[in-house]
Amino acid sequence: MADCFTKEKRSEVMSKIRSKETEIEKMVFRHLRKNKIYFQKHYNKAPGKPDIALPQKKKAVFIDGDFWHGWQFSKKKRKLPKKYWLQKIEGNIKRDKKNRAKLKRDGWKVLRVWEHQLKKEGGKYLEKITKFLKNSI
Repeated sequence: MADCFTKEKRSEVMSKIRSKETEIEKMVFRHLRKNKIYFQKHYNKAPGKPDIALPQKKKAVFIDGDFWHGWQFSKKKRKLPKKYWLQKIEGNIKRDKKNRAKLKRDGWKVLRVWEHQLKKEGGKYLEKITKFLKNSI
């Protein structure tokens, strides 16, 4: 499938996609603050830099974007341009698995939430994150 943009336009479009402080993340952060849960954002002292971390409790939450982290990647990979995107997303998937495994070996509890889950059923998943951070699932 050919790209509908020129190389320059594609570069411009992709440069505007944020890896931090996305609207989904901001929604989750607001919810947690409203519920008096104090956390570290993008905690760089833990593998994978969890989007939300409680270092004292060793709890980490990853809010993963569907495209970048490979939601249903096996179904979508046939449609992606072969050169760059396949390697990029496959690399992200491997790195994510490695980071989660390392956190678990180090005694962390890890929760992964997908972008589409928060968009579709935000309330349900906001509560799941809240319970995870306050107690244990």
